[in-house]
Amino acid sequence: MAREPAAVLDGLVASGRDPGCAVAVVRDGVVELDHAAGTVDGRDPWVSDTLVMTYSVAKPFAALTVLDGVAEGALSLDTTVASVWPEYAVAGKGGTTVRQVLSHQAGLPVFPEEAAGMAYDDREALVQLLAGATPVHEPGRAVAEHALTYGHLLDEVLRRATGEHLAERFARIAGAGAWDLHLRVPEQDLPRVATVQEVTSTWRSDYERDPRWGPALGRPPGLLDPAALNSERFRRTSFPAVALHASALALARFYDDVRRADGLVAQRLGHETWRAYLEPAAAGRDLVLDREVVWTLGFQREEEDGRLEIGMGGAGGCSAWTEPAAGYGAAFVSRGLGRHDRGGDVWEAVRSMYAPTS
Repeated sequence: MAREPAAVLDGLVASGRDPGCAVAVVRDGVVELDHAAGTVDGRDPWVSDTLVMTYSVAKPFAALTVLDGVAEGALSLDTTVASVWPEYAVAGKGGTTVRQVLSHQAGLPVFPEEAAGMAYDDREALVQLLAGATPVHEPGRAVAEHALTYGHLLDEVLRRATGEHLAERFARIAGAGAWDLHLRVPEQDLPRVATVQEVTSTWRSDYERDPRWGPALGRPPGLLDPAALNSERFRRTSFPAVALHASALALARFYDDVRRADGLVAQRLGHETWRAYLEPAAAGRDLVLDREVVWTLGFQREEEDGRLEIGMGGAGGCSAWTEPAAGYGAAFVSRGLGRHDRGGDVWEAVRSMYAPTS
C-alpha cells in the first residue's frame, strides 16, 4: 500500500535523509495537504510559511513575468531580443526571439568564461557578457536549459521593453495572487528563510566536475556554495533563474491556479498567452540536461504512465508541478541540497492519491 505524503516526509527526516522540508497539495483552491517536518536551521521547527531557496523552480516565474509584459502589449513572443536590446544583435543573435529565450532555444545556456571572475550580484556586467556572447547553436535550432542565464536574459528584455526590473514586476504579480513567492526576498521576510545545507558530501563537487553542469552552474561562482546561498547578500539579490524563495503551500496554490482556464494566471495573461505558457514550444535532446525534454514557455512537460505533468524542479531537490487531468497543484521543498530521490518519494506518494478523472 502506498504511503501518504506526510508519512513519507516524516520518514525522510527521521531517517536523516532530509534536515527540513515540506509538502503541499491544493485542489480547486482547497488546501488538501500542508505538512512540514524537520527544522529550518537545525533548531527551530519548519512551519507552513517557511521560505527556502528552490533553484530552477524559479524559472516558470521569471517566464510568467515576461509573459505578463506580453499580455500588456509591451512586447510579443516574436519580438526579437535585439529590437529592444540592440547590443544583443551580434554573433548571430540578431534574429533571436522572446519565444526562443522563454523555451531555452536561445543558445546561451552558460555565461561566458569571463563570468568565472565576476560577482553573482554584478548584474550589469553579467548582462553585458550575454549581449556579446556567441551562442553554442543557432538560435531556434536546439534546446539547452539556460540554467543561470535564463533570468538575466529575460530580466534585461523586460527592463528594456517596460523600464521595470523582473523581480519588481514579479513581486506585484505575486502580491495580486497572494502567493508567498519571492525572486528577491524582502528585508522583513529574511527571518523566515531556511538555512540550506548539503545532504550528500559530493553534491557540490559532482556539479562542479561535470563537463555540462560545471560551466552551467559555476559561472559566476558562489551559486553552489551553501555559505553564499545562506547570506543576506544572496537572498536580497535578484538572480531570477534560480533565486526563488518559496513555501511549499504557495507553490501548490500557484500550480493549482495555473492549470485552470478560470484561474488568476489565465485571467491575467489572456487565454492565448496562457495556453502558450503551458503548451509545448520546443522539444528535443536538451544539450545541458542530456535527455529528451519538452519545454513550454517556462515549464517542462512530462508524461509518466500516460499522465501529463507540467512543472519544474531545481538542482537542490525541490520541485513543483500540476497534473491537469487529476486537478491538483503540488510542491516539495527542502533545505537539504541533494539529489531528487527525496522529492521522487514524495512525488510518488502524491500521485498515488490523485488519479486523473476521465
